[in-house]
Amino acid sequence: MTTDAVTATGWQAQVRRLAAERDAVILAHNYQAPEIQDVADHVGDSLALSRLAAASQASTIVFAGVHFMAETAKILAPDRTVLMPDPAAGCSLADTITADQLRQWKAEYPGAAVVAYVNTSAEVKAEADVCCTSSNAVDVVASIPADTQILFLPDQFLGAHVQRVTGRDNIRLWLGECHVHAGISPSDLRARVAAEPDAELYVHPECGCTTSALWLNSVGELPAERTHVLSTGGMLEQARTSSAGKVLVATEIGMLHQLRKANPRVAFEPVNPAAACRYMKMTTPQKLLRCLREGTGEVTVDPGVAARARRSVERMIAIGSVGSGE
Repeated sequence: MTTDAVTATGWQAQVRRLAAERDAVILAHNYQAPEIQDVADHVGDSLALSRLAAASQASTIVFAGVHFMAETAKILAPDRTVLMPDPAAGCSLADTITADQLRQWKAEYPGAAVVAYVNTSAEVKAEADVCCTSSNAVDVVASIPADTQILFLPDQFLGAHVQRVTGRDNIRLWLGECHVHAGISPSDLRARVAAEPDAELYVHPECGCTTSALWLNSVGELPAERTHVLSTGGMLEQARTSSAGKVLVATEIGMLHQLRKANPRVAFEPVNPAAACRYMKMTTPQKLLRCLREGTGEVTVDPGVAARARRSVERMIAIGSVGSGE
């Protein structure tokens, strides 16, 4: 065993011991660094992890992700202590809209239904009529009467995908974006597809290249059976049964770790190797240890805000299966 392996094993043992002492469950998002994913009790997308948090018997939830995710866990598990290894880990997409901005937008379109992606703050969720994930956004929108105008926020690329699939022309989009997904450009996609003509393609609907992927599909440059627009959870499900030799993946590169573990026979490669979220990578082994030792980084949500936000999440769940998250 190498020195690095011994060190990693020792660190993991410390984490597990401290988690047991604190009665904590450790949740890690798919975009976390591999060493954080490997020591967590559960790895997944933000909503699936929040639902696991609510179902867990642990008194403390340690959420290795970004701030809106820990907030969602607190909304669904208000009686638990929720900690983050680094509470400063934000989200460029969630930060594109505030509750005040949403209230102003709603005032411009009275009677419109507000659909908020789960990648939003608790305050924004509290102002929404219903939440959605990337895997069920189409179903959520389809549940709203066809003659009702929809304000979809905050991700413009996911919203455009929903417009395309539903054919609705009464969906107004907030012009927000994830800086990582927006940075996976159409030119990146076209270059990789041209260089790997036999590869399959997994594209997250937040990506700026989603339209290009579907266009390549429509003109025959990328066969329909090899083109998959999927949430992170959907990618993992697809990967488990894939028989492809190679899959090009258009999302944050942390997702590759779970995909490779799910199916080691397939070569999973990023469309853009530089697509790393600096906020997701703010969680480090040292910060996780400190969080567990000292109970630092507690995340709280105003009870009134949490109650209203919980309603919008529960309405989403009542529509049907929430699928595989963001």
